[in-house]
Amino acid sequence: MFKNNKNLIFILASLVVFVLLAVVYANPVISGKRLMQHDIVYYKGGAEELLQYRATTGKETYWSDAMFGGMPTYQTGAQFRGDVIKKIDDLFLFLPKPANYLFLLFAGFFFLGMVAVRNWKYALLGATFFGLSTYFYIIIAAGHNSKVHTIAYFAPLLAGILLVYFRKKYILGFITTTLFMGLQISANHPQMTYYLFIGLGFLFLSELIRAIQGKIEWKHFLISTGIVAVAGIIGVGMNSQRIMANAEYVKETVRGKQILNSGSPTSEKSGMDKESITMWSYGKLETLNLFIPRLMGGGSQEEGSDKMMEHIQELAQENIKSQQEYDMFLKGFGSPTYWGDQPSTSGPAYQGAVVCFLAILGFFFAAKRYRYWILGASILTIFLAWGSNFSLLTDFFIDYVPFYNKFRAPSSILVVVELLFPLIAILGLYKFFADDSSNPLRMTDEYKKKILLYVSGIVLGITLVLALFGKGILGFYTANEKTYLPPYLLDYLIDERWKMFQADAFKAVAYVAITAGALFLGLKKKLSTNIVLLIIGFVSLFDLWTVDRRYLNDDNFVDKTFADYPFQTENSEYLMSKAGDNAFVQSLLQQTEVNKALQTIADKDKDHYRIFNNILPTFSETNTSYFKSSIGGYHAVKLRRYDDLINKYFSTTDQIKTVRILNMLNTKYFLVGDQQRPEIVPNPEANGNAWFVSDIQFVDNPNEELNDIGNLDTKKIAVISKDDKAYFKGKNLAKDSTAFLTLKSYQPNELSFESISKTPQLAVFSEIYYPYGWAVYLDGNKVDYIKANYLLRALYVPAGKHKIEMKFEPAVIETGKLFSLISFGLFVLLSLAGVYLLFKVSRKSGFSES
Repeated sequence: MFKNNKNLIFILASLVVFVLLAVVYANPVISGKRLMQHDIVYYKGGAEELLQYRATTGKETYWSDAMFGGMPTYQTGAQFRGDVIKKIDDLFLFLPKPANYLFLLFAGFFFLGMVAVRNWKYALLGATFFGLSTYFYIIIAAGHNSKVHTIAYFAPLLAGILLVYFRKKYILGFITTTLFMGLQISANHPQMTYYLFIGLGFLFLSELIRAIQGKIEWKHFLISTGIVAVAGIIGVGMNSQRIMANAEYVKETVRGKQILNSGSPTSEKSGMDKESITMWSYGKLETLNLFIPRLMGGGSQEEGSDKMMEHIQELAQENIKSQQEYDMFLKGFGSPTYWGDQPSTSGPAYQGAVVCFLAILGFFFAAKRYRYWILGASILTIFLAWGSNFSLLTDFFIDYVPFYNKFRAPSSILVVVELLFPLIAILGLYKFFADDSSNPLRMTDEYKKKILLYVSGIVLGITLVLALFGKGILGFYTANEKTYLPPYLLDYLIDERWKMFQADAFKAVAYVAITAGALFLGLKKKLSTNIVLLIIGFVSLFDLWTVDRRYLNDDNFVDKTFADYPFQTENSEYLMSKAGDNAFVQSLLQQTEVNKALQTIADKDKDHYRIFNNILPTFSETNTSYFKSSIGGYHAVKLRRYDDLINKYFSTTDQIKTVRILNMLNTKYFLVGDQQRPEIVPNPEANGNAWFVSDIQFVDNPNEELNDIGNLDTKKIAVISKDDKAYFKGKNLAKDSTAFLTLKSYQPNELSFESISKTPQLAVFSEIYYPYGWAVYLDGNKVDYIKANYLLRALYVPAGKHKIEMKFEPAVIETGKLFSLISFGLFVLLSLAGVYLLFKVSRKSGFSES
């Protein structure tokens, strides 16, 4: 009993350590500063209409007109009523951001470590291995909150599965697996969950093989698989609203089926094209970044990049004498530091020299039940991370593995390795110090010493060779740089990158040597196990902490004025003086005059319309959306039809056609000029919120439909698909020059129009067509509507005076809510039943579980 109480004290102490680590790392939050994240700033702009609606009405809108002419809010901040699992999630996020995510990373893996090795010391060590993985700090700095939030639940979900399969703790395993499955999905990054399941597939396959070989009972395997399956289904079910809404939405987005026929073999397939999917593919050699962070120069903008750029500019000014030489320079130069295969990167997926070294040892020392499935999952996910650099495997997964083509940036699948390497590291470390009598592999000290010396020698030898002679081996330049840059620039880049690499490589040598030495002395009983673990813990902590601080540090935290209100409209000079060295904040403050202009438009004209911002990058900014509805926006999952429109008409120099499209989208104002002197240009030619047409042009396919709207006057003619011809059966249209159609009231999810016409007309609305959830009412009666002009809504309106209402009433929300509540209720009932059964069995037999 004393021992159990002592362990409980150490477990609680470990949790306190995690709180301290998280708060110390994010220490500016103590003084009230906030983390400034690129993606979150743009989220605030795109979600402002939703947030204002929620604050004003106390209700939720699942549609917003703020970005891209209008889109569902399922992935832009919507809250789902009756979402109980999300309320549980909020309990875990008790620390200020980003300390909350750091704590989850540490604590979640600690739980996994306790399940895997049943020793708080190794669990604590593994938690720091995992929780300090550099990639997590890079994505936190960027604002990928849902991604790191989802990853934080990887470890406890795996712990639940291990409880079932490896520990035969069926009831506790069911409760844990169900809870953390639900929490992970509620964190709302399906791509990360999908990648984890690829890794977990190897665990299932390993257990199946063990059952076939007779190493485990079929009864246990089938019971375990059934429990995990039921737990997974209920965990998914608790998120039914979120999943069902997004499943419905994704079909209409760039992740769904292509609409246009491009003539390519994949034009009829669902998902993104291969080029988009594989754009961020990790290089094969770049994988060594797991061990040496700046092997490929680190990030595109590393510490010291500014000084390098200054020197490069000086060299260019001194030596470039012609426009041709300057063009060659622009063509060849990319990043001063990064020279890998990705278009750009914020930093490397550094796992830690110590962790990688221990992971390699773990594949020799850990129990076979762990090592083979972890090795298989690690190898596959590394291969998949290579993307276009291993096209044979990647193309197979894109073409044949369900849902794989829904996700881009294959490099991010390395999160599976970042989970499994710390796990195999502590499993191997635990077995390394286990007594021979308790070691099922019966590894002798001589065997351990042999493996330790061999692995240490190979790792240190290769690293030293690269550190000393890597300049000639690795090159430190891209093919583009080699082709186009003059020798004086190329040599400078190579020298600087070489110095950066050498610094990290020699550090890796030192960290591995200290770790190997401590293990050797521990094996020889010269150092106690506790001392060895402390040495390894401190070396790894120092290693990862110092690298992490390159990408997420105090400079990322700013006065809450910036974080809460990033789209400033006044006091720019004063705020600039408080921005310090935060380049992102400075860039936002440089947009103050643009924000003022947008605010002026919004204050002056309260009607519903859209703005085309031609000063900032139209389709990667949300300043406009913060103040008023925008033609552009910033989001990775746009509606497919709108994305087709962008590619067709906003990537062209044909201004006549582009203006026709802008008019059709009710673009009432243009913002032109530059950031210091923005100019507001009214557009009197905008079609308005809605208009009547009596002429229809039927087309045979979507390609013709999209093409024709750029050639016709959409105020007079509507382009309709031949598939909707039946809609006009018995409905004759006639022109009436006196007819009018007016927007009377606007809410993002409810619009009301009034019309008067002497003849039947086709009403075209400058509202984006979406086939799910929108209901149209004519004089209070629900009526059918169709798609016009490729992406707008249209409605046949009889002669006379009429009231037209549009309401976004997605049935999937209520259906999903019902399933979510049923699933959560089922989870509670089964958990209570399991606990009761456990208690009953315990009282009768004295055992904790059957």
